[in-house]
Amino acid sequence: MAKFDHQLLLSVYIFTFLIGLPANILAFFTFCQKVYRKPTPIDILLLNLTISDLIFLAVLPFKMKEASDNLNWSLPYYLCSISSFLFFFTIYTSTLFLTAISIERYLGVAFPIRYALGRRPRNAVIASLFLWLLGSLNLSIVYIVPYITSSDNSSSIKLHPNPHVTICYDNFTTEQLDILLPARLELFLVLFCIPLLICCFCYINFIRILSNLPHLGRRRRLRAIGLAVGTLLVFTICFSPYNASHVVGFIHAAVRSTIRACVNGLKEKIHMVERRSCCSAGPSKTEAYKKTNTPIDLG
Repeated sequence: MAKFDHQLLLSVYIFTFLIGLPANILAFFTFCQKVYRKPTPIDILLLNLTISDLIFLAVLPFKMKEASDNLNWSLPYYLCSISSFLFFFTIYTSTLFLTAISIERYLGVAFPIRYALGRRPRNAVIASLFLWLLGSLNLSIVYIVPYITSSDNSSSIKLHPNPHVTICYDNFTTEQLDILLPARLELFLVLFCIPLLICCFCYINFIRILSNLPHLGRRRRLRAIGLAVGTLLVFTICFSPYNASHVVGFIHAAVRSTIRACVNGLKEKIHMVERRSCCSAGPSKTEAYKKTNTPIDLG
């Protein structure tokens, strides 16, 4: 059964890598061209989301190797800490950038005139830098914990005398768990619950406002609403199981990572929804202005 789980995990990693890599490379060059020609806040945020995806995909070969070795870490151990940090770091930078995109879209329809006056690409760049910093500071614990020495002078690096069967990011000491478990609960509350609540607020009001626009074409309205609902649902489906494991781990005083296949397999879907919505979420600014006499930006 364990061998089947490893094979399933490896299959998910390979599938995600083969599908995600060309899609994200294409998206990266597309958004680079858009930002170079005429930078807009939504394109800058989507470009940063794509960069986060590419970093995630760059780590997947290490995870493939780990899964093919039945979750034994046969590579140099320092790569375990680096790959684990980048792996979890990009999960949460994705949630942060998706939240920023939802705020951008909501403000564009809720306060079109006022927001258009202060809508500057520079603000999106500053926000992006802040989100990268926020994610790295919170996830730095992932890199630090394995190197914390216990009271008996042992650490996770010395868990097994044979480095070829060392398990990456598992079998923590009591001292390490005392730091890691509260940190995981903090990740759940700060980097998942708060972004999820913000996304729900923004997209629910986004849908409500679009539903009340009488001059907005039915087809465009349904497309924008469908993409908003889809993004919100996939956001919840992708990230809820993994983040729920933080709470379970905190309650039971253990670290569990059996749900990460769910994160890997579904992570790309939410980003594909976001990238399509940036091009087809609604009418152009000019058309919206002609129909409603109000400059609306749907991204």
